[in-house]
Amino acid sequence: MPTNLSVNLNAVAMLRNRRDLPWPSVTGIGALALQAGAHGLTVHPRPDERHIRASDVFDLKALIERDWAGKEFNIEGYPDERFMGLIREVRPHQVTLVPDDPSQATSDHGWAFEADGAFLKPLIQELKEGGARVSLFVDAAPMAAKMAADVGADRVEIYTGPYGVLTAPSDISRMLDVIQAVFDEACAAGIEVNAGHDLTLDNLPALMAKVPGIAECSIGHGLTADCLLFGVEGAVQRYLAALGH
Repeated sequence: MPTNLSVNLNAVAMLRNRRDLPWPSVTGIGALALQAGAHGLTVHPRPDERHIRASDVFDLKALIERDWAGKEFNIEGYPDERFMGLIREVRPHQVTLVPDDPSQATSDHGWAFEADGAFLKPLIQELKEGGARVSLFVDAAPMAAKMAADVGADRVEIYTGPYGVLTAPSDISRMLDVIQAVFDEACAAGIEVNAGHDLTLDNLPALMAKVPGIAECSIGHGLTADCLLFGVEGAVQRYLAALGH
C-alpha cells in the first residue's frame, strides 16, 4: 500500500501570523491540499499560538467534516491539560503525542519511555476511548516501538529529522537501516508506523524504497517551501508521487 500524505499546516500559519492579516488562509491552503489528493491535515497547536491557533483547529475540523468526509485530521502536541481539553472538544481522527517543551521551535526528540511511560498510559487510554488513533513520537532507536506498544499506542511516528539532514550516501544508508529496524520492531509489536520531520522530494524516494510499509508521512516545512515553486496542487502531487501514488 502507498504511504498516506498528511499535510502539516504549521508553516502556513506561521507565515500568516507575520502580519495582522487573515491570509494566507490556513483552511484555504488545507482545502487546496486535500483537493490535490492529500489524505489528511496535521496541526501542532502550541500554547503561545505562534503558528496554529486554537481557532484554526476548530475551523479545520469543520472543513473536513463539511467538505472532505474520509480525510483525516491529525493533531500533534504535548498532552498537558490545555491540549487534552482541546482534543476532547475537537475529537480528531488521530492524536500524535510529542514530548515538546513549550519553548521548542519544533519537535526534535521522541519520548523517553522509562521516565514517561506511566504518565502516557492513562492519557492514551482516554484518547482511544474517545475514538482517536494514538501515535507516539519516537526516536529511531531500539525498543522505542515496543515500548510505545506496551503503553497502548496504535502507531509510532519516527522522528526523521536526523535522516533528513544527511548528505553522505554511507550515512544515509546506515540511518535507513536504523529506521527499518524500528519499523520491523513495530510490526512485531502489532502497531503501525508514521514518519515525519525534514522529509523532502529529494530524500523521500530512498526512505520509501527501504521502508515501503510506512502508513503515513506528515510533511510541512519542505512541502510548504515547494508550494512556492510548484503551487499547492503541484507540490502535493509531487509528494504523493514520491510516496508511491
